Amino acid sequence: MTMTRLRDVRLIPLVFGPLIGLLAVMEIRLDDFFGDSAAVTWIAGVLLGAGVVLAAWYPLAGTIFAAVCLPIPVAVFDAPGIGGAAMIGMIAVVAWAGWREPPRRSALAFCVAGVSFASTSLVIGESLWELFFIAAILLPGWCMGLLARRSGERAAELAELAAALDAEREANAQAAVAQERTRIAREVHDAVAHSVSVMTLQLGGLRRLLAGRPAEQEIVAGLERLGRQTVEEMRGLVGILREHVDGERPAPSPSLARVGELIADVRAAGLPVTLDSPEEPPQLPPVLDLTAYRVLQEALTNVLRHAGEVPTAVTIDYTDRALTMEVRNEPGAQAPPEQGARRGGHGLVGMRERLAMVQGTLHTGAEPDGGFAVRARFPIPRTW
Repeated sequence: MTMTRLRDVRLIPLVFGPLIGLLAVMEIRLDDFFGDSAAVTWIAGVLLGAGVVLAAWYPLAGTIFAAVCLPIPVAVFDAPGIGGAAMIGMIAVVAWAGWREPPRRSALAFCVAGVSFASTSLVIGESLWELFFIAAILLPGWCMGLLARRSGERAAELAELAAALDAEREANAQAAVAQERTRIAREVHDAVAHSVSVMTLQLGGLRRLLAGRPAEQEIVAGLERLGRQTVEEMRGLVGILREHVDGERPAPSPSLARVGELIADVRAAGLPVTLDSPEEPPQLPPVLDLTAYRVLQEALTNVLRHAGEVPTAVTIDYTDRALTMEVRNEPGAQAPPEQGARRGGHGLVGMRERLAMVQGTLHTGAEPDGGFAVRARFPIPRTW
């Protein structure tokens, strides 16, 4: 099982559900309190555990299913009560619904579980105090789920804010570069090019004054030609500096929709890289899109920095639940990025920090053939 699967939060109910079913069976076998209805009681406990497992994908439906299974032994088969394992399972699944569902939907799950508990208590003839006890054990579980959900939302908001600040900082830097290029172009055009033009004109006048002296005229004519060439080169330089600057249009934001441009830039730098990615990538949340672009950019930079110009393959895959990315290079002459990071580089650390902001995972390591691979997974929010 990969590290990505181990970090999937759905493992919580997938493990806890069967555990509840096992506890229900053990409880019935070790406790004579349930008498003839023992079999029905543990079957209901196992079904409740199945509801917990169902909640891994459908929190509301799983909670309702578990709540419906809870009173079956008492309401239908006159069992003397419900098991402790079933009570633990109900508290856990209500907390899970509070974490994974919006507050209104999780409130419905909480109410259904409360009604199930209350009806069971009334059927077996418990006092009204039991109703307060039910609220006392279910409400903290639901509140813990709500707090966990709010904590996750705040983490997402902070990630969104950090990405926005990163984009703004980059936009400001690009604007500063554009302004500096414009200033340099203006200085070259207004000062240097103007002075050289005047010198060229004066050389032309001097050449005419040297009539009858062909040797001196040839030297001055060469200087005049050099001056004109210099003016033309300066005009070309000014054009390059002003390219994409006039109009002050901001550069497009980093995005996987522009991954082709990034690959082209890296190839121009000397890295033979191939790209396997859908031609039209789906629209992604802005934070995730920017983070994925930066991780890919850093991974390719690490290949150039630590392995050299070695063949590298980039694979990007999209599903409804996640974006996966792999950057794999063949063996290079230098140390792999992982060793380079230990000597003071911060590329891998930066990638891990970016992935942590979007609840993603990163796996890096040497390959059997001596190459190096960087694999990243970015979960796509269900609400997107």
